[in-house]
Amino acid sequence: MIDAIRQLLEQSPLLAVFAAIGLGYAIGRISIGGFSLDIGAVLFAGLLLGAIAPKSAPPGLVSSIGLVMFLYGIGIQYGRQFFAGLRGAGLKWNVLAAAGVLVALAVTLGLAALAGIAPSHAMGLFAGALTSTPTLQAAIDAAGNRDPAIGYSVAYPFGVIGPILCLFALSRVLAVRLAPAPPPLETLEIVLSDDRQGLQVADLLASLPVGAQLVAIRQGGANRLPAPELRLNAGDRVLLHGQPAALEAARRQLGRAERGGLSSDRAALDIVRFFVSRAAITGVPLAQVPMPAGTDVKIVEVRRGDSVLLPDPGMVLEYGDRVALVASRDAFPALRKHFGDSIKSTTEFSYISVGLGMSLGVLLGMIPFPIPGVGTFSLGLAGGPLIAALVLGRFGRTGPLSWHMPLPANLTLRTFGLTLFLAAVGLSSGAPFVDTVASEGLPFLATGAAIVLSAVLVAAIVGQYLLRMATDDLFGVLSGITGNPAILVYANRVVTSDRIDAAFATIFPSMTILKILCVQVALGALK
Repeated sequence: MIDAIRQLLEQSPLLAVFAAIGLGYAIGRISIGGFSLDIGAVLFAGLLLGAIAPKSAPPGLVSSIGLVMFLYGIGIQYGRQFFAGLRGAGLKWNVLAAAGVLVALAVTLGLAALAGIAPSHAMGLFAGALTSTPTLQAAIDAAGNRDPAIGYSVAYPFGVIGPILCLFALSRVLAVRLAPAPPPLETLEIVLSDDRQGLQVADLLASLPVGAQLVAIRQGGANRLPAPELRLNAGDRVLLHGQPAALEAARRQLGRAERGGLSSDRAALDIVRFFVSRAAITGVPLAQVPMPAGTDVKIVEVRRGDSVLLPDPGMVLEYGDRVALVASRDAFPALRKHFGDSIKSTTEFSYISVGLGMSLGVLLGMIPFPIPGVGTFSLGLAGGPLIAALVLGRFGRTGPLSWHMPLPANLTLRTFGLTLFLAAVGLSSGAPFVDTVASEGLPFLATGAAIVLSAVLVAAIVGQYLLRMATDDLFGVLSGITGNPAILVYANRVVTSDRIDAAFATIFPSMTILKILCVQVALGALK
């Protein structure tokens, strides 16, 4: 039976790839005490089939294509968060996470020297303990062989379960303190006081507190949008939308709050919500978004995922955003066509921009960079596509090209890419994996456990007791150090807060780049 399976798989490497994917996802669904390998099980299915049929490994191009797809999707989605994370609270998150990664590298090198573990295996353990597939590819490129995949496979399971156990213990030991969440946006109608007589709308807009915006005006018994040149009279009504504290400050400045005809009269103006699904208006700041000719419209709110955002001129619309507009009912059909309002189209993307973006990433990865005392290194397939995609994701649009991708399409692209990569790497590493684990299993397991625990615990102690971070911020950073989605999901189960996802998204790209640089520099120095 085994011989028949071996012969069949070795005759068709393509069959072996898809068999590893199907078997891996089936194994990944198995949950024990809330822990599952998820997509990481594809690697172990590939190792199993690769051990049975050593000649079933597909061409190396398969894993390369999969990795580029995965990294490009990550960079495009998180480009803005990455650059925003270089300042403010994000800078603190990145510094803490970087400390954890560098401690993990030091532990890797120290224990590898003590246990006599080969550098290529050690860097694979580092990549697996921190569950970073791009780092594995960087180690493979730097080592010139597939040996890092063996260390990666041994350390990966504990790289998932170790942080989860740490988060579980921390949630029981620490007194949870959450970062203050922004209050929900509200609407307030104000009757202008006598001293506002003759006030121009442009001056009113300039004097509004940050976090409040002018939506509409009622003058002479009719509602209208706020034209900057319009002059207001005492007793006119203005409708404001924004954060409660800002609205209260505006009320004290302008007059008294009173519900009336402005918010209830929908004859001239009404509110409508559309999905953003047209490429022409994505990646463009709101101040530059053109509106259909002959329409007068005000964007008052943007819903992105589960977050409700107050628009500002610099905000960039993304596929799948849901915008709230105030306009006349007659303009609704033109506005619907203008924004797209199609859920189906949010699963599509431009293959032109994806092809060009991936090409730029591959080219960037080929450029050699000198390191004094070490030699030269290149970002390779692990770093080039990621950095290029982060930059493109930050800009969003270049002329007619929109680099943004709808989130559903992005998730599909990168998940399929990662699946291909893991299956191909597993199939090519199956036989040496069995031999190495049989002879070096215990030192590898102990080293992998020490790597991930050192990274997580050092960051947890520093973040909790020295930086006095909020628990949700800290759990987001701890999830981002390792970067596995299963850890992020568990962190959200332990502590419910949007800040966890925000911290994860902010540090994940930078920590991926740091891990890639760590293995390239370490292997370059140890050769």
